[in-house]
Amino acid sequence: MSDNQLNNVTIALTKGRPLTQALELLSKIGIEPVEDMAVSRKLVFETNRSGLSLMVLRSVDVATYVEHGIADMGMAGRDVLLEQGEEGYYQPLDLKIGACDLMVAALADEGPLPARIKVASKFVNIAKRYYAEKGVQVDVIKLYGAMELAPVTGLAHRIVDIVETGNTLKANGLVAIEHIAKVTSRLIVNKTSLKMKHVVIQGLIDDLAREVNGE
Repeated sequence: MSDNQLNNVTIALTKGRPLTQALELLSKIGIEPVEDMAVSRKLVFETNRSGLSLMVLRSVDVATYVEHGIADMGMAGRDVLLEQGEEGYYQPLDLKIGACDLMVAALADEGPLPARIKVASKFVNIAKRYYAEKGVQVDVIKLYGAMELAPVTGLAHRIVDIVETGNTLKANGLVAIEHIAKVTSRLIVNKTSLKMKHVVIQGLIDDLAREVNGE
């Protein structure tokens, strides 16, 4: 790897709402994309810092790109990391943005339940681990959206989902009943990149840590 390659670092960010908060945080440590990422259809962007680029991906792909070294660093919600197993990369910093909770929710007027309940979630692995640790047998149904409809329509008895305000649950006659995990965005780092590009990457980690911790 040449000296130039050792100084080149790519950070993978999550598209959508998390992107705004990630860019605000990077801006506070002096890193800005050279074009408007909100309107461009590009997926890789140069920044005002030489050798540093930003990559925009779906949330479920950020950890994969970091684990395989395509991106050196990434910012991803802990919900996605928990679902994928939190392995294959370092997780040096809680960025303290995108805060929400991973919860179990049920109908507010939930009646008697069968011995083996159905749970709907896009977080299939998290749901299975959570109920296994409780010693409860469940059937997990994978859904990608409109989670609240599952108990209302009888598809599932309960759901495992991200809860921010609880307003959507309430509007559909559901309530959060069990807390699984507090979720925030985390900084993740490729293991090989941290060794090969230690000076640059550690500098970025330190800058972000100072900003996040108000130092």
